[in-house]
Amino acid sequence: MPPAAELHALQRDFAACIREPERADLPSGVDPRRMQVYRELFYNNVEGLLSSNFPVIRTLYADAGWHALIAAFLRDHRAQTPLFPEIGREFLRWLEQRQGDGCGDPPFLLELAHYEWAELALSLDEQEIDDQPHDAGGDVVAGIPVVSPLAWVLGYRFPVHRISADFRPDEAPGAPTLLLLIRDRRDQVGFLEINALTAALIERLQANTDATGGDVVAALLAEVAPDNAAALREAGCAILRDLHAREALSGTRP
Repeated sequence: MPPAAELHALQRDFAACIREPERADLPSGVDPRRMQVYRELFYNNVEGLLSSNFPVIRTLYADAGWHALIAAFLRDHRAQTPLFPEIGREFLRWLEQRQGDGCGDPPFLLELAHYEWAELALSLDEQEIDDQPHDAGGDVVAGIPVVSPLAWVLGYRFPVHRISADFRPDEAPGAPTLLLLIRDRRDQVGFLEINALTAALIERLQANTDATGGDVVAALLAEVAPDNAAALREAGCAILRDLHAREALSGTRP
C-alpha cells in the first residue's frame, strides 16, 4: 500500500475506533490503553460542549439516556466543520435527520434544540447594534425606527421556552409560540414572548425605509383590524416604545 493510502487507512480505522469503540477493531500496533485515552478525551469534549449548549435538553434525560444519545450522535453523524462553536449546529442537523427517520424522540425535541442553539448563536453573532447608524435616543413613533440586527423573531409549534423536566408536552397546542430573542448592548441575551401582531410589526419595520413608526403601526392596523385601528393605535405605539426599551429597536434613523 502506498504511504499516503496507508496513512488514510490508519486515520479511518483510528476514527472508527473512537466513534464506535464497541464494534471497531483497534488499528494495528495501537496500545488499547492509549486508544482509551483518545476515546475519553474525544467523548468528554463533545459531551461537555453539548451539555453546555443544550442545558434544558440535558435535564430531560437521565445519565444513561443522555450518554446513549451522544454516543449515537458521534457514531452516526458526519460533521461538516471542525470548529467547536459549530458543534451545536451539527447536533441540530443530526436531530433533524433523526426526526425524519422516526427515531422516537420527543415531538418537541428538534424545536427545543433550535431554540437553545439560537440563544448560543445570537450570543456569538459578530454583529453589533452600532453597526447600523442610528440615534439611540430617537422617538421610534415620530421617527423612522431601526430594528437591531441582534433581534430575532422565532416561531415554534411547541412552547419551547417553557419545556423542562416537569413539562414535556406530547402534542403541540393549537396556537404557535412566537418569541423575540434579543441581545442588548451589554451582550446579554434574553427573550420575549410576542403575539402575531407584534411579529408582523417587527417584520414590517425591518423592511421599512421611510415611514415613521407611528405610520407603520397605523398601516398594519388598517389591514388587520380596520374597524378598531384608531382605538388600537396607541397600544401599537406602546409596543414600539417597549421594543425600544428592550433594545430590539436600536433607535431611529439619524
